[in-house]
Amino acid sequence: LLSAVTGLNVMSDPCSFSSFTRCVTKHLNLHLHLDFDRHVIRGRVALTVEALEDRFSTLTLDSSDLSVVSVTANGQPARFSLGPKHSFKGTPLEITLPFDLSRGQHVIVEVTYETSPSATALQWLTPEQTAGKKHPYLFSQCQAHHCRSMIPCQDTPSIKHTYYAQVSVPKDLVAVMSAVRDGQEVDPQDSGRIIYRFRQTVPMPSYLIAIVAGALESREIGPRTRVWSEKEFVDKAAFEFSETEAMLKTAEELAGPYVWGQYDVLVLPPSFPYGGMENPCLTFATPTVLVIAHEISHSWTGNLVTNKTWEHFWLNEGHTVYLERMIGRCLESEQFRQFKAIGGWKDLQDSVNTFGANNPLTNLVPSLQDVSPDDAFSSVPYEKGFALLYYLEEQLGGPEVFMGFVKSYIQRFAYSSVTTEEWKNYLFAYFKDKVDILNKVDWNAWMFTPGMPPVKPQYDTTMADACNALSQKWLQAKDQDLNSFKRSDVKTLSSHQVIEFLSLLLQEDPLPLTHVKKMQEIYDLNAYMNAEIRFRWLRLCVRSRWEEAVPLALKMATDQGRMKFTRPLFREVFNFEKFRDEALRVFLAHRAGMHPVTSGLVSKDLKVDVSNAASQ
Repeated sequence: LLSAVTGLNVMSDPCSFSSFTRCVTKHLNLHLHLDFDRHVIRGRVALTVEALEDRFSTLTLDSSDLSVVSVTANGQPARFSLGPKHSFKGTPLEITLPFDLSRGQHVIVEVTYETSPSATALQWLTPEQTAGKKHPYLFSQCQAHHCRSMIPCQDTPSIKHTYYAQVSVPKDLVAVMSAVRDGQEVDPQDSGRIIYRFRQTVPMPSYLIAIVAGALESREIGPRTRVWSEKEFVDKAAFEFSETEAMLKTAEELAGPYVWGQYDVLVLPPSFPYGGMENPCLTFATPTVLVIAHEISHSWTGNLVTNKTWEHFWLNEGHTVYLERMIGRCLESEQFRQFKAIGGWKDLQDSVNTFGANNPLTNLVPSLQDVSPDDAFSSVPYEKGFALLYYLEEQLGGPEVFMGFVKSYIQRFAYSSVTTEEWKNYLFAYFKDKVDILNKVDWNAWMFTPGMPPVKPQYDTTMADACNALSQKWLQAKDQDLNSFKRSDVKTLSSHQVIEFLSLLLQEDPLPLTHVKKMQEIYDLNAYMNAEIRFRWLRLCVRSRWEEAVPLALKMATDQGRMKFTRPLFREVFNFEKFRDEALRVFLAHRAGMHPVTSGLVSKDLKVDVSNAASQ
């Protein structure tokens, strides 16, 4: 019934030109030459394609801003043409084979091409945007639909393939990919370059192909983990991610064996504007991300079992948040899991408020016909997805019972791509003795209705209560009450609770300056190096007009470039009239080293006239 009503029996991907009913890619063989002077990749990709129908002779690949030089099929020249450019899907690459295939036959289609300097998947950093300041740096970010700007391919998560790659880079740089390393050699074409080789033997979707090249070093931090970064960060990163193996083991106990072999972590330059990306064998993280339980969890939900199209993104993210919080439950406590769930519900409320409660993009399963997945991105698939899974857990018998289902679902659909309907059918089959409970769930409200979920789960507020009580005490305190606060107020809280305590204070009118100074005197919050705590504390200080905090806030805004931190810190200082010019001066001085997405948005926040600023 579900599919008839909602059209969820997926026959095509609204975000891709390639058809997965006519043919599927089984393997990619990549030769990439990185040109740091021109900011392009010269590439050759051989796709092993299996025909799914008889008399098969034409196929369509996704591409975006690629210049295609030539195409061959089994070594013979093949005719090709590029169709009209679509606003976000790019350009279809239509290929006519010089022969017919029958169903089940394979053909090797080889495309020689070059990327554009403005390829959306690629970020080329100048030496001054790196920690070392000497060498350039390249990283890719393909999710959701940007792989096609780096490689012509069937760029849809419904198709999984293995890959092999050879990457040529200048000899003072190191390349790493979302794959297992397979040796290196001097480039026979150019003795000033090195070719690095990679192999990915687990089938995976195109959006998980990732590449980085820079002056990288690595440290071993576990039996299957190295941490990679520029040398300025590598020891700090090795320390910060030392919990990785314990988290991997916990995740394996919950979800089944880790199948990707290596689990490396790459710490990107501080100018990277986002948090992390779960590229297989090589999670991308920023210097400010401490907990990678989320990215680790993706090794099962997302990378092993994948959403068939981006409309089903909640299957990736809702299950990953559920698994991430289960890891937290095992390593910390059930109360900790509940506390994180309360925070997640707040994030969902924020997203729904931003989009508007009637916006169809707040559906758990939105329609993405003519909508770019980038525009649909928010915490809805993460937190509405988690809320549904937690609600089902409550209805069906608790965490152990429901985690049993999640593990079984992962094993059943491993190495494949799934839709919401397939997930739901499996849920009903697994809980066949509890179908009466499942039939009482308002599936339409949960999945196809915008706004907040139809039911708010009852979370345990124990850990949140302590944060609420302490923040209320500060908000209500008169000057004569300030001596009643003690160092132990925050010493008994976890770092997660300190973050929540400060968040609650930021939701209210600014505290009197006397209070904030007293808070520093007793709690010494300036000494906290946790980025989430420091970010909130410095905003609180600037808001209360504490002048000594201004240079600290501007330093944090420019020492790293994660938009989540940098934009609000600049805005707070800008709103402190006396230091408005200082905020502008610091921004203009650092602008060249910032990621262009970040500097563009900070320019808007600080109302900088871009043409005017360039002349200063």
